[in-house]
Amino acid sequence: MVFISPVVIPALVLGGLFYDFFNSELPPGIDQPLKLRVFHSLLITTMISILEKLGICSDLSLLRAVLDGIPPRRDSKLLIKDLKVDEVPLRIYQPKWPPTGKRRGILYFHGGAGTFGSIRTFERICRYIAKKCDSVVVSVGYRLAPEHPYPGQYFDCLNATLYFMRNLEEYHVDPALIIISGDSCGANFATVICQILLNKRDLPKVRAQVLLYPGLQGLDFHLPSYQQNASVPMLFRKLVIYFCFRYLNKEPSVLEDVLQNCHVPESMKQKYKKWISADIIPDEFKIRGYVPQKSISYKPEVHEAIKEILAITFSPLLAEDSIICQLPESYIVTCEFDVLRDDGLLYKKRLEDNGIQVTWYHSESGFHGILAFFGYGIFSFLSGKKIMDSTVNYINSL
Repeated sequence: MVFISPVVIPALVLGGLFYDFFNSELPPGIDQPLKLRVFHSLLITTMISILEKLGICSDLSLLRAVLDGIPPRRDSKLLIKDLKVDEVPLRIYQPKWPPTGKRRGILYFHGGAGTFGSIRTFERICRYIAKKCDSVVVSVGYRLAPEHPYPGQYFDCLNATLYFMRNLEEYHVDPALIIISGDSCGANFATVICQILLNKRDLPKVRAQVLLYPGLQGLDFHLPSYQQNASVPMLFRKLVIYFCFRYLNKEPSVLEDVLQNCHVPESMKQKYKKWISADIIPDEFKIRGYVPQKSISYKPEVHEAIKEILAITFSPLLAEDSIICQLPESYIVTCEFDVLRDDGLLYKKRLEDNGIQVTWYHSESGFHGILAFFGYGIFSFLSGKKIMDSTVNYINSL
């Protein structure tokens, strides 16, 4: 029997991902492929260098440092305030010009798989929304896993939301215009918080949820978008599972089994196939290729290792219709070259089937994580700017 140190496992997993990247072609139609490949190659080269010296820095420490980005200059048009609520950092952006009435209040939960990303990473996005929408934006720096174990991130986001909703008068915010938003896993948090708030009858009703390329389920990793975009940066198919394990502070020893959906009991597959299935995805999203998964065997030990990703908290797409039908109006962004694309499509359908108004923006050349480059001038992507402008237009329509 060969023993592999747990310290080495991240290097082995990520090394395989890097091999997949360098030996794959970017699909035609993706936004500025040369720029994307250069950026991703630089990140990979740096990570390989660090992982060769694992005693210096962990993979997550490196990602956090890189993705914090370059701090923008001071903005003379915004009042920016930092505070902590129950040890959770918040950054509040308020336009300096006098309001014509009460403003919208927007909570923003950043992406990063619950393990990296920060208020700084999405500083430019929050500033842009605050100014373009004449709104108060609250960026939530929820504490990251694995140092702060799952599901603590949801509690941090909830506590920040409760603080803001109970102090709207201080920020001159209209209680009828509260928007909860986020990107990637932050959109997952936003979805869950909206579901939780349905039971908080003493608080204002959320006006809308804004979900930017959300990840909403851990039941099926063979949907068309997972197959088509398996090796497309910035989020590979294997990397989704890898970060699930990191988020839960577990070693990714059964990663390949999870990729094959061996973690899902047959009874659960049957129960939820009406909501999560490639059969529900419109045919135009299968044109780039889709092969139905062959029958696979359920492995109880794999389920036990990663069962948390099948909980409603982790997979809010599995919430019952009695919950979904009460949710607020929604805005959903999906990107064509994103493994999580079909999560957004499936949630859009679930909401619409339950009578919830949905505004949908599909970026035909966008990829996962594209908004992390927003506001960096020549280093940003046109598709990201279009996503932000569509988002701003939607918010201003409320």
